[in-house]
Amino acid sequence: MKNFILRSKKTLHAVSAMLLLVAAPNILLAADGGHGLNGAGLSLFWIIPFVGILLSIAVFPLVAEHFWHTHFGKISLFWASCLIIPLIIFKGFDVTLYEVMHVYLLEYFPFIILLFALFTISGGVRVKGTMIGSPMVNTGFLILGTLLASWMGTTGAAMLLIRPLLRANEWRKRKIHIVVFFIFLVANIGGSLTPLGDPPLFIGFLKGVSFFWTTEHLLIEMLFISSILFVIFYLWDNHLYKSEENKPSKDADPNAEKFGLEGSFNLLLIVGVIGAVLFSGIAKIGGIQVNGLDLSYANLSRDIMLLALAGLSWKLTSRESRKLNGFNWFPIQEVGKLFAGIFITIIPAIAILKAGEDGNLAFIIDLVFNSDGTPNNVNFFWITGILSAFLDNAPTYLVFFQAAGGDAVYLMNELTNTLVAISSGAVFMGAMTYIGNAPNFMVKAIAEDSGIQMPSFFGYMAWSVGILVPIFILSTFLFL
Repeated sequence: MKNFILRSKKTLHAVSAMLLLVAAPNILLAADGGHGLNGAGLSLFWIIPFVGILLSIAVFPLVAEHFWHTHFGKISLFWASCLIIPLIIFKGFDVTLYEVMHVYLLEYFPFIILLFALFTISGGVRVKGTMIGSPMVNTGFLILGTLLASWMGTTGAAMLLIRPLLRANEWRKRKIHIVVFFIFLVANIGGSLTPLGDPPLFIGFLKGVSFFWTTEHLLIEMLFISSILFVIFYLWDNHLYKSEENKPSKDADPNAEKFGLEGSFNLLLIVGVIGAVLFSGIAKIGGIQVNGLDLSYANLSRDIMLLALAGLSWKLTSRESRKLNGFNWFPIQEVGKLFAGIFITIIPAIAILKAGEDGNLAFIIDLVFNSDGTPNNVNFFWITGILSAFLDNAPTYLVFFQAAGGDAVYLMNELTNTLVAISSGAVFMGAMTYIGNAPNFMVKAIAEDSGIQMPSFFGYMAWSVGILVPIFILSTFLFL
């Protein structure tokens, strides 16, 4: 246990600035005061560090792979420093301190704690038995994950299923497409039906959107998009499967391990994680203020519960089982270090967007309305979606929710299609890049740790643009 605590502290320090946007987006709603950076009139030059870290993620693994895997944490720190130092010089220490504390205390730490808990707990669930990654089995995994994602979160479903899926296909030579479609469906699109599924919808729930509103209004669109992706995947996977040599057989080894679940008690711990997140969004038990930031006791309680659940999983799951499950700490360390920098450098972009008509991105806000002031739902979908792919989809959802009026009752009724556009754009297009939604990069890291050479940042976008964009265009015509 002592070793677990020491490693956990190291991991949390490495990854610690991104969590609340995923685990408790309600703090985004409580900390929009005037203490921080004013985005009105803020130059777009302030976005350069954010662009820099994105380009680093995209380019370094291609041109200097060994250097990147050795020093990605330092590169992330460099770009974060490129923002923090000028902020102190030009905007003052108080503003900088507030923004850094806001990002780390209210966004990054809660995000990492949630991800750390799900990563640790799901890593203790081992599917035993001989599973052969056939097209039918792989498609079944994707369907199951897509169904689970709205009820246990995209992060929970992704962390639970990615390892057994990779083990079922470890014998295959061509399997990048399996992970890519897994990110599309399980880590993003599947989470569109309830506030439990994806952080943007949780924000909507906290703002007054009914719990089952998205189930009612996004179900058909989600099923339409998912069904097309299931068919494309099955045909693609079946074609590649036929070209594979030395296919394993269930009957090849008479001593093969029987199918079963090891560490199944971890599934109850995942239910506990879901309960803790729901508790933090619903409970009203006060809080404290630190440097102008509202720290909710409910959120602090949630984080303690999540760490306790992770500790229980680590203590109760055998080390041998985790070893057989291919579990190690590197994927979460990589995600944590990179997103620690991303969440710092994203500060000016979010501030400028929040400034609305007074910011240098006002033209983006203008694009989502027609000349007569009515919402342009097609643009709401695409602009919310495109920004969600590169910024975090939770604050992006909030920006456009407020731009559409911010009245949940009015949006759910008179402006139903507008709220559908904002919700679907934020959730669906989180799949467009590795950083569009929390589990995307984690799935990539786990796959690479398993020996799969995943596409680069732009390489992945070639997949997402080529496959998803035509489907999104079709769904725009059908549903908006």
